[in-house]
Amino acid sequence: MAKLKYKRILLKLSGEALLGDQEYGIDSTVLSRYAQEIKDVKDLEAEVGIVIGGGNIYRGIENSSDGIDKVTGDNMGMLATVINALALQSALEHKGLYTRCLTAINMEKIAEPFIRRRAIRHLEKGRVVIFAAGTGNPYFTTDTAAVLRAIEIEADLILKGTRVDGIYDSDPEKNSSAVHFPQISYADILRLDLKVMDLTAITLCKENKLPLLVFNMNKPGNLRRIVLGEKVGSKVTENATTSVQPA
Repeated sequence: MAKLKYKRILLKLSGEALLGDQEYGIDSTVLSRYAQEIKDVKDLEAEVGIVIGGGNIYRGIENSSDGIDKVTGDNMGMLATVINALALQSALEHKGLYTRCLTAINMEKIAEPFIRRRAIRHLEKGRVVIFAAGTGNPYFTTDTAAVLRAIEIEADLILKGTRVDGIYDSDPEKNSSAVHFPQISYADILRLDLKVMDLTAITLCKENKLPLLVFNMNKPGNLRRIVLGEKVGSKVTENATTSVQPA
């Protein structure tokens, strides 16, 4: 058995990642591929928690002109994360993994309510724990929910899976000259206003000294390489140094 550098991780996935080549909904091929990546990590006996967004179904009030108020829109977005969580749970179980879905909004018919000690116990028993419905409150993103859950379960690392190879000074999908940061500090993230996670999430990481790693989830084997300690993506820590000069 390979030696793990990170025993307990919290993986944050965006809802949009599940779109694949579709404009709406869930691509079963992407779902199955992600489930296999997670299984490969579980086979190393890592403990895995997951938070998934709901942007492939509904993004709260963002870019909306349908007249729905902010609180209602955010509640709808939280319910969208539950749909994605159940889909991911099913895909993981098809790979032979034991799972639990815990929600911040009580809906006992389909998932367990989030209780911190119960979540930790599930992880210790080898179950993949999927945290759904965000924080259970409007005005908070699933990025913030992911960091909060990572802190609560005492994760060694929070991982944000994206479509690019880490953190850049601009969008590498739009700018071929974008500069990649293998490592960067929370302070530089905030100072340069890099759109890695929202302000609340980054601040929570900083205050709790929780390391964050941003990586390309679509490259097979990346997740496994990370938990084994290989250099993948961009790592954000308190004292990381970068070559970035103040603007």
